[in-house]
Amino acid sequence: MLGNRFKFVTLAAMLGISAATPVQADDAGLSKIGTVVVIYAENRSFDNLYGQFPGAEGLQNLKPEQTQQLDRDGKPMAELPPSWGGLTAKDITPAVTEDQTRHLANAPYRIDDAKGFNLAYDKPTRDLWHRFYQEQMQIDGGKNNKFAAWADGGGAVMGTYDGSSLPLWAVAKKYVLADHFFMGAFGGSFLNHFMLVCACVPKYPDAANSPAKGKIAAVNEDGVSLKVKADSPASALQGTPKFENDGALTPDGYAVNTMAPPFQPSYVKPAAGGDAALADPADANTLPPQSLPHIGDLLTAKNVTWAWYAGAWNEALAGKGGGPVPNFQFHHQPFNYFADMAPGTPARAEHLKDGGLGGTEFLKDVDAGKLPQVAFYKPQGNLNEHPGYTDIASGDQHIADVISHLEKSPQWPGMLVVVTYDENGGFWDHVPPPAADRWGPGNRIPALIISPFAKMGTVDHTPYDTTSVLRFITRRFGLDTLAGITERDAALKAHSQPPLGDLTGALNLN
Repeated sequence: MLGNRFKFVTLAAMLGISAATPVQADDAGLSKIGTVVVIYAENRSFDNLYGQFPGAEGLQNLKPEQTQQLDRDGKPMAELPPSWGGLTAKDITPAVTEDQTRHLANAPYRIDDAKGFNLAYDKPTRDLWHRFYQEQMQIDGGKNNKFAAWADGGGAVMGTYDGSSLPLWAVAKKYVLADHFFMGAFGGSFLNHFMLVCACVPKYPDAANSPAKGKIAAVNEDGVSLKVKADSPASALQGTPKFENDGALTPDGYAVNTMAPPFQPSYVKPAAGGDAALADPADANTLPPQSLPHIGDLLTAKNVTWAWYAGAWNEALAGKGGGPVPNFQFHHQPFNYFADMAPGTPARAEHLKDGGLGGTEFLKDVDAGKLPQVAFYKPQGNLNEHPGYTDIASGDQHIADVISHLEKSPQWPGMLVVVTYDENGGFWDHVPPPAADRWGPGNRIPALIISPFAKMGTVDHTPYDTTSVLRFITRRFGLDTLAGITERDAALKAHSQPPLGDLTGALNLN
């Protein structure tokens, strides 16, 4: 169904790490970077926010065949499907209803168009499917022309914004915007957070005989598309597709859609009478603790300091992370899935930090010049730009404010900051991702590279993905190479494509 784009190289080597990658002589300039900060926002494709950015490969001068969406039978749709259930998130006033979205042209459109829906950045749109198999079906062998066909939001997937008045747009104009940066894996936040920290895919041992056996997806022989129910609407114009089993697990037991952390804070409560620090292991939603190597392991082995700062972490531990604020997201905390970071371990106490409400605790370390050499910052839910439960404006302004603090930090003269998004959130993008392995890369997402050493005011066209962050950290600190990166490079080579960049193309370190 989806063609040669999705014939993959095996990932057996993801069970270990490769030999050390030596720091080359021409890497001497990298020593100028003493602090690496990664800020991870949520669920936006590049075209959704930056399609109008000057000098970027965006929406300018696209031909109809580059934007036209096909129906499930492979034929062009006469118009976009309605946004099933409406375009806006629940309880938003004024709402854009399903009826108001009928009869849109088969093309991208502006959500914020004053002559159209006129939805400002502070008005959340509805959440969209952003799942492992659906995204591969939407990409359609690299043509990116079935986003509306295999979506639960119909034509909502084609919505874009002008973007030019966003605070981060100004930051991108000052520093570097990467316009060929792709999400590390197909699908959603859960899997792409693993890509950020380990370039790996979590495994559920003996899934077929586990409490999670009902979560094994029903997949076609092509390995990349879901089996469709007999009563599924034949056309996207008639409604949302139905699948036999749209599960979290692959048939061979990899966790590719959201599962709960095995440790608290988790959306699965402890077992009755069990350890209060754990999620109930008998619950079908709980992922068993993972043992694959992650970037923290490699940094610790080289005595490089590091931390993951989670906004509202302590609030979540105290059971106060819900509601519109701070709206803590449990599956956005990847290190909370790893056995070596379990409650009670020294590693957890040293490396998993409370970012504070609104990032206040993280900013204290920023302002005092006390960040570790590698710092990840995950904004709390209402400040991460995720459709459905928050808006663009709040998170964009928050991240811009964080960058302002970083620019004034005592550590700024030797700092590299990467701001990117975990995944596309179901939104269409016109640039096909590189053909590589079974897991990705997925759709194009925005990425900003910010540093005193940035090639100021430029657009970087180098192909990157989420693992490029790990590539830079690995190269800068002379770490071993995670096996997932080695495997991705091998898969890219098998498709006659070069390895992905390590962000140094955006820097001037002479």
